[in-house]
Amino acid sequence: MFKSARIKLTVWYLLIIIVISGAFSAIIYQVSTAEMDRFVEVQRFRIERRFGDQNLPPSEIIMIEPELVTEAKQRIITGLLIINVVILVTAGGAGYFLAGKTLWPIEKMIEEQNRFVADASHELRTPLTALKCSLEVFLREKKPKIAEAKEVASESVDQVNKLQKLSDSLLKLAQDQKNGNQIKMGKIDLKKIVKEAILKITPMAKAKKIEIEEMTERVDVWGNFDNLTELLVILLDNGIKYSPERSKISLEVKKLGREVKIIIKDEGVGIGKEELPHIFDRFYRADNARTKSETNGYGLGLAIAKKIIDEHGGKIEVESKTGKGSMFIVILPIMNSAKIQKLNIN
Repeated sequence: MFKSARIKLTVWYLLIIIVISGAFSAIIYQVSTAEMDRFVEVQRFRIERRFGDQNLPPSEIIMIEPELVTEAKQRIITGLLIINVVILVTAGGAGYFLAGKTLWPIEKMIEEQNRFVADASHELRTPLTALKCSLEVFLREKKPKIAEAKEVASESVDQVNKLQKLSDSLLKLAQDQKNGNQIKMGKIDLKKIVKEAILKITPMAKAKKIEIEEMTERVDVWGNFDNLTELLVILLDNGIKYSPERSKISLEVKKLGREVKIIIKDEGVGIGKEELPHIFDRFYRADNARTKSETNGYGLGLAIAKKIIDEHGGKIEVESKTGKGSMFIVILPIMNSAKIQKLNIN
C-alpha cells in the first residue's frame, strides 16, 4: 500500500516540476529568441542605414545569415531539453526520496497502531479465556459445592483484576498519545515524589520481604507530580516483581550540574543483552521474566515510563546482566532557578 502511494506521490511531484520547468523553459525560449530576432533586426537596420546610399552589392555587406539564427534557436531548444531531462531525472530521484520521508511517519504510526491492536487483543484473550473456562467447568457440575464456588469466584476476581489493570494501562497510553505533551507542569520537590512512590509500593515490597533503601537529595524539578510519581512506582514495581524474596532495592537521587539522576537498582533476574533494546516496547516482556518469575504484568509499564520521561525532556538508561540484577538510570533536566523564580512571580 505504501509503495504504491510513494510512487503516486512521486509522480505528482514530477508532474508539478515538469509543469513549472516547462513553463520556465518556454519563457526562456521566447525571451531568448525574441532578443535574438531583435538583435538581427537592429543589426540589419544599422548596416542598411550605413551602406544603403553607397549602392554596394549585398555580397559585400556583412549580414547575419538566417541559417545561423535558426541554428542558434535549435541549440537553445536542445539545451533546454537537456536541462529539462536532467531536472526530470534528478527530481524523480529526489521526489521518490522525499515521498518516502513524507510517508514514513504515517507508515510507522499505522504499523504501531496495528501491532498495538493485535497485542492488546492477544493479551485480553488470555484472561478472558481463563475466566470463561473456569466458569464453564463450574457450570458443568451438577451439584457444585460452596468451597468450589468460592474458589471459582476467587479465580474470577483475579482474572477481572488483571483485565482492569490491563485496561487501565491501555487507557493511560491512549490518553498520553491523544494529549501529547499537554500536561500540567510545575515546580516539584523530587524528594516528595520519592516518598509518595515508596509509600505506594511498600505493601508489595513487604509481601516479598524486600527492603527499599532510599538515598535522596532535595532537588526541585519542573514536571508533573502524578506522572513522575507513577514513573517511580513503575520502576520500583518492575524491580520488585523480578527480584527474589529478602533482597534489596536501592533508590538514589543525586544532582549533577543541570541534571538530576534517579538510579533504581535491584538484585533480580536481570535482562539479557539482546533484549535490552526492546524492553520499552509495548507488550514486550523478556524471556527470563516469563519463565523464571511468576508475574502478572503485560509489558506496558516500561512503555508508559518511557512516555513520561519523554514528556519531561529526559532520558533513561538501563544496565543489566542476566542473573545479576538491573539498574535503571533516569536523567531529568533541572529547570534554571531564575526561570523558576520568574514563573513563581507570574
